[in-house]
Amino acid sequence: MIDTRQLTKTFGGNRAVRELDLRIGKGEIVGMLGPNGAGKTTIIRLLNGLLAPTSGQVRVQGLDPIRQGEQVRSLCGTLTEQPGLYEHMSGRANLKFFADLFRVGNPGRIEELIDLLELRPFVERSVGTYSTGMKKRLGLAKVLLHRPAVLLLDEPTNGLDPDGTQRVLEHIKTLNKYEQTTVLICSHVLSQLEEVCTRFLFMENGTKLEEGTRKELERKYIRERTVEVEAVLGEPLERFAEFHPVRLGDDRFRFTVPGRERMPELLRRLTGAGELYEAKTRNADLESIYFQIRRSTHAG
Repeated sequence: MIDTRQLTKTFGGNRAVRELDLRIGKGEIVGMLGPNGAGKTTIIRLLNGLLAPTSGQVRVQGLDPIRQGEQVRSLCGTLTEQPGLYEHMSGRANLKFFADLFRVGNPGRIEELIDLLELRPFVERSVGTYSTGMKKRLGLAKVLLHRPAVLLLDEPTNGLDPDGTQRVLEHIKTLNKYEQTTVLICSHVLSQLEEVCTRFLFMENGTKLEEGTRKELERKYIRERTVEVEAVLGEPLERFAEFHPVRLGDDRFRFTVPGRERMPELLRRLTGAGELYEAKTRNADLESIYFQIRRSTHAG
């Protein structure tokens, strides 16, 4: 669905995107992660034809976004931080306006999206009265009107509270599951995308640092695992010396596991030594992987 080769974009003397090779297949949800200034927004604009590459190639379902921009934009739904809504109009009037603009022939599509994104309690109100979360959900409905095959989402959860963030991400997962929508989500908040994306792409200063599934990245970059447990142990901690035990408090301990394959051994031994109530890995989340990738890249 999305294919870039040696994609580069320069503004003056600044290279915002550097020789990016990117391939996203149909039905994938890919998280493009990195700090502000990593090049994420520029990449979105290159993909939907709002910017022309300085060099390299971009294709969306085999189409060139510059030469075949209208066709590409008809395939894509793009949601930026500013959803581009008319605030003096109601939510329903906005959806009707954009449905006409996108030439959406099915009159039931608006009602379908109102229900899908839970807009009905406020859809008749002026958009100027909406909270940030309401605007984000209406903006998502707007870009879904024409049933895009590809969703390009730039910081879709910025400004949302935890409940609003969860709602938006759940809607994205639902669309992907039932309509096989291909999704590229750009974000600097790693923890929000951990359970949403099938694959991750890490960016910094316009350069791709690494990409892969969560499992692939974890195996490559997390050498030791820090495990915190709640347990009542009938054996002294010295019996677990190879896992470098540390007592954190009453019935709470921290262990260091030298490799993923040793985790079952530690859990079996803890279970055999007493009552194990909880075990959590503390250093293998997406944020930990990201910082390990950065350390490895800069060290090299």
